[in-house]
Amino acid sequence: MSPCVTPAVSGPLLELERQFLGQSSMIERWFREQWHEHAPPFYGSVDLRNAGFKLAPVDMNLFPGGFNNLSPVFLPLCVQAAQAAVERLCTSACRLLLIPENHTRNQFYLKNVTRLADILRLTGMEVRLGSLLPEITAPTSLMLPDGGSLILEPVERKGNRLGLDGFDPCAILLNNDLSGGVPAILQGLDEQFLIPPLHAGWHVRRKSCHAAAYEWIVNIFSEEIGIDPWRISPAFRVCSGIDFHARAGEECLVDQVDALLTDIRRKYRELDIKDEPFVVVKADAGTYGMGVMMVKDASEVMGLNRRQRNKMAVVKEGLSVGEVIIQEGVRTFETIEGAAAEPVVYMIDHSVVGGFYRVHTARGSDENLNAPGMEFRPLPFDTPGSIPDSCLEPDDAPNRLYTYGVVARLALLAASIELEEMLSTPDGVVTNDCRRTSKAA
Repeated sequence: MSPCVTPAVSGPLLELERQFLGQSSMIERWFREQWHEHAPPFYGSVDLRNAGFKLAPVDMNLFPGGFNNLSPVFLPLCVQAAQAAVERLCTSACRLLLIPENHTRNQFYLKNVTRLADILRLTGMEVRLGSLLPEITAPTSLMLPDGGSLILEPVERKGNRLGLDGFDPCAILLNNDLSGGVPAILQGLDEQFLIPPLHAGWHVRRKSCHAAAYEWIVNIFSEEIGIDPWRISPAFRVCSGIDFHARAGEECLVDQVDALLTDIRRKYRELDIKDEPFVVVKADAGTYGMGVMMVKDASEVMGLNRRQRNKMAVVKEGLSVGEVIIQEGVRTFETIEGAAAEPVVYMIDHSVVGGFYRVHTARGSDENLNAPGMEFRPLPFDTPGSIPDSCLEPDDAPNRLYTYGVVARLALLAASIELEEMLSTPDGVVTNDCRRTSKAA
């Protein structure tokens, strides 16, 4: 049984779901052709927001850290998808080095690492965990809340290969988003598969470039199946040259927020949507819900107080924010036990392998749920959403998960295109040069 969706606003979404179900064969064929042209990332997760009249991705993570929140029902699908990904990247792979984030005190994250390692081991590979922390100088056992443990080992560099003492892996899987940059020990590893590629990290990647790629692919997809692309795509704008501490870039923020809100209001009037529009201002690089504010009027970003500026000025690893994306806000009308909820869909290779609901009892439908106090509930579906059932209602399981999966896979496809379009300079440094129009200011 899927979570509650307010009936008064479920009509347009149900119509969208009916179109997806009625054209599922065409949709799957279209995706198959796209994956032939664009190799999917090894894995990813997508945060979705379901407003009833709009279902759209609001964040795309290429280093997902919540595998421990997936229902055990989806474990076989995870293993099958991981096997396909490994075979595509390296058919002879037998040893894999998994490099996690440096969150050794975050036991929820360590449970994610354990679950991910278990999935990979079930593909037939030997998997060990390597740490980039300088204080990890010998194999170190870390205890988990459930009584289990994991062992982190110090990584070793030998020539152009990375490994552990007595362990030479065929491939290296990063579960570290490189927000602080690429450590020297990871550079120039041209003899091993490094997945995802280094330029997938937030030291290079920009949310606005992903948004531009997503907008482009959604326009193609929507024309193919005959839907309004606005139903599944959040509009956005960009401001650079931002310094929240020095109040630099405020004029750009005010202008772009006002312009985007004006566009949203126009669309709401056209579709007779009564909700109050809002936008989300957030750092153009980074994750963990940091550097985010919801705005309903342009005046709210003029003259931010010290606390607001401090909140927006830095993100993970203490990095300063110099660019922001202003993204159309999408409410969530899904609730679990009365609390606002949003689905997070997980993918390995090009397959949806499950997901969970992010739930926040202290936040509303138009607020950021990726904040302290959030909880996670596994998607309450008994069957994978890759097999829709046309005999059931559009919002019945597994049909709603199928709809989520279509939109999530569009975001994953956009990420594939985004990574392809990152350019290398003559000196070999990878830069993020968005080739698609991103409404930058």
